Amino acid sequence: MSPVPAFELAALDVALDTARLCLEALRPSHADVLFAPLLDERAYRWISVARSPSVEALRARWGRLRRDGDVLDLGWAVRRTSDGAWIGKMDAEVRRDGVAPNVGYLFFAPFWGQGYATEAVRALAAHLARQGVVEQRATVVAGNEASCRVLEHAGFALERVLPGNDTIGGQLVDDLEYVRREVPPS
Repeated sequence: MSPVPAFELAALDVALDTARLCLEALRPSHADVLFAPLLDERAYRWISVARSPSVEALRARWGRLRRDGDVLDLGWAVRRTSDGAWIGKMDAEVRRDGVAPNVGYLFFAPFWGQGYATEAVRALAAHLARQGVVEQRATVVAGNEASCRVLEHAGFALERVLPGNDTIGGQLVDDLEYVRREVPPS
């Protein structure tokens, strides 16, 4: 059995660049630019995360991200490099055992259907793999075909249905769990 990796916040919590995007390590100051687009109702059709009541509350929440026991709680603000537009946010929890049990993303409606989510998820998944994360998991509400395609294009595979796993708009919904596994270096 290989030793349990010791993930370092400094190695995981970095900016990532792609051909069209910059994923900036999420800081409390990002609340100032992301709060207004996070109010758009369209973003919450498929996710159960509650909207923050204020910029100050969002700043405080993002200021608490980082480490909870053996779990690193990380986030990234996603910016389009061509014009600097903020287009979404991403997050990942990374456990000491090399598993990221929750990889998530939220992109703002004006930027849907342009391949940005796929590009960003690919970059994040590759980054986590380079740092020794051997398994990444993401859940998608059943029926969210666009998000399923994003995960599939980023190398995730549908593993199972989680009946009644989430509540959206007061309704119990099924989640689809997608998994991406890496072969650890020998």
